[in-house]
Amino acid sequence: MTCPQHSAFDSTIINMETEPITMVKETPTLLESLARLNNLGMRSLESGDLSSAGQVLAQALEKSNSVMFLSDLHVRSVAQSTLAKCSNDTKRASYLYQRDDYDEGMATFTEPMAIFPELSSVPTGMATVLFNLGQLCLRLGDEQEAYVSFLRALMIASDSSITGGKNSGDNAHFLVALLHNIGHIQYRNAKYEDAIQTYTRALAVGRQAFARSTHHMLAVSSTLNCLGVIHFHLPKVDTQRALALYHEALSVRRSVLGQDAETVEISTILNNIGRVYYMKLEYDSALKLYSESLTMRRNLLGDNHLDVAATVYNAGQTLHQRGDLDQAMELYREFLRIAKNKLGREHRDVAIMLKCMAQIHHEKKEYEQASALYEEAIKVAKAALGAQHPEIATVLNKLGNLKYESNDLDGALKVYEEGLQVERAVLDAAHPNIVVTLTNISQIHKLKGDFHSALKAYQQAIAIQRRSLSQDHPNIAASLSSIALLHYQTHNYTKALEVYQEVLRIRRDAYGDDNLEVAATLNSLGLVLFKLQLRDLSLQSFHESLRIRHKMLGKDHHDCAVILYNIATIHLEFNDDEEALPYYRETLRVEKLCLGPNHSDVVLTMQQLAQVHQQRGELEQALKYFQQALEVQMEAEQTNHVNIAKGYNFIGNVYLQWGKTSELMETLAHASRHLRAAGKTEDDLSLSGYNFYGLSKLHPECAPLA
Repeated sequence: MTCPQHSAFDSTIINMETEPITMVKETPTLLESLARLNNLGMRSLESGDLSSAGQVLAQALEKSNSVMFLSDLHVRSVAQSTLAKCSNDTKRASYLYQRDDYDEGMATFTEPMAIFPELSSVPTGMATVLFNLGQLCLRLGDEQEAYVSFLRALMIASDSSITGGKNSGDNAHFLVALLHNIGHIQYRNAKYEDAIQTYTRALAVGRQAFARSTHHMLAVSSTLNCLGVIHFHLPKVDTQRALALYHEALSVRRSVLGQDAETVEISTILNNIGRVYYMKLEYDSALKLYSESLTMRRNLLGDNHLDVAATVYNAGQTLHQRGDLDQAMELYREFLRIAKNKLGREHRDVAIMLKCMAQIHHEKKEYEQASALYEEAIKVAKAALGAQHPEIATVLNKLGNLKYESNDLDGALKVYEEGLQVERAVLDAAHPNIVVTLTNISQIHKLKGDFHSALKAYQQAIAIQRRSLSQDHPNIAASLSSIALLHYQTHNYTKALEVYQEVLRIRRDAYGDDNLEVAATLNSLGLVLFKLQLRDLSLQSFHESLRIRHKMLGKDHHDCAVILYNIATIHLEFNDDEEALPYYRETLRVEKLCLGPNHSDVVLTMQQLAQVHQQRGELEQALKYFQQALEVQMEAEQTNHVNIAKGYNFIGNVYLQWGKTSELMETLAHASRHLRAAGKTEDDLSLSGYNFYGLSKLHPECAPLA
């Protein structure tokens, strides 16, 4: 059935604040008739007979019209304005949070109300009928008609000139009930500021009318909790305000019921507080609240209730974020059991839980189990939500990440492309998730060596960003940097230089000169300029990058070592080994400090230093660095025979250059032994490629061997 329409009320527009409601003389018979019809409709509502409830309440509405001159047009205008269609993104955001299946404490004052003639009047009776009509419309899923009914009831109940001030405490409670229902509809439609105003008015009414010791103060607690929920779900979450409201709600409720009281409402507030602590990354505090709420909910609702499942999930999610994966998995399994039993196997929340369980296996690198659960989550989500939904795109993205990490590039590409199709169907054309997926696709193409397809996907991503962001947005610089790197890797250095220059301009405009993103771009520019044989400009870029990193990070940071190594290498490539040596030494110092003396980067830098000394004919220094590097390789946890053989080979070439034949033969024998251990042959050994005639001129002791 449909909700009863209020077509009888189509007269002049009523202004809620200033325009009065006209009434005729009240008669006891009319009030009794109104009460009889309303109470009959109330009982039908309570029994679930919505059709009968609608018929009887419509009759009560018609009788009210015979004595009250009400306008419908203004109220409907307000309702349509307030419940205007939200944007797709806002709708999706509210869908993620506002779930009827789980209790946040927002579903307050939902029971229909009776009329007692001896305690009432025709206006308050009329408001009660409208309240009950609103409840009927909510049960029928017609929020706009419900909103109209509640607003019209509020107009009557707010006007003391027609209610006569009778039973002010009860009237205040009725006002709070109406405001809660109006505010809840506003909240469900993501009209958060309107909802805050409505609940704030309810709070003021309740605080003014109810003494703190009375049972009516529980309504104040409910209002405080509802305000906390809304602040928690604002687009920019106000955690501090939400937390303060929740704590006050809990304090009021316990002051009325006792500190040790256990009620569904208290368990809900505790769960809500836990969510704020989770949002604040205070996981220990969140778990403490969840544990208290869960114990209470189990005692009150049993082990198989959906609200128990909600807190189980929240605690599991917190343990997951804290890294307690096994405990989290145990709670996830409990949630899944309850959800399948209560919601069915093809429900959105079952899909979400399968995704969470897959993530744990994923993080533990149990790829086979994770993949199976991701696939199952996708199957369930498609059954519950249809083939195209943001949740499906999310799971596809995670499955793509898993396949990428397990080196299944073809599988990852297929999944990412499927996710991209879903995102383009359900998200705004400029949504950042589409950019992320295109970037992932680009990365896969690049790893597969398909640079043309990689560049195409990058260009699609940046085209979206240019439409949705300002032209100087840092995110555009990040995408341009990826494109420039692709040009660099395909040896298109001129194009790479052009793009990196735009990146540098954007980042300097956004951050200023002394910024680490600027320093990183200068390093990339230095590499491109080096490839273009523009030595002086390359060194200029590297030195400016080094200056920024020294200023921002200090001289002992590993990122500084990267620039030092690049500067040293440029000097070496242009045969300026005198300048190269001090930069290599400083690189080695910083790397040992940051990475430890046994890191593979330290080994490479020592070998590079050794080769510079060898090239300069400083054979003792060269031998020292090569031997130090070899010692680190020999002491590594896992023996790498190939690297050790290369280390011996380096040392052998020094002995060859030095003319020490016996040491040379002994060293090459060690190298051969390690090559055989690696399954290779002596053919992999290489003797020094120096021009031995020139070598004999520099080092006469080598002449006989040469």
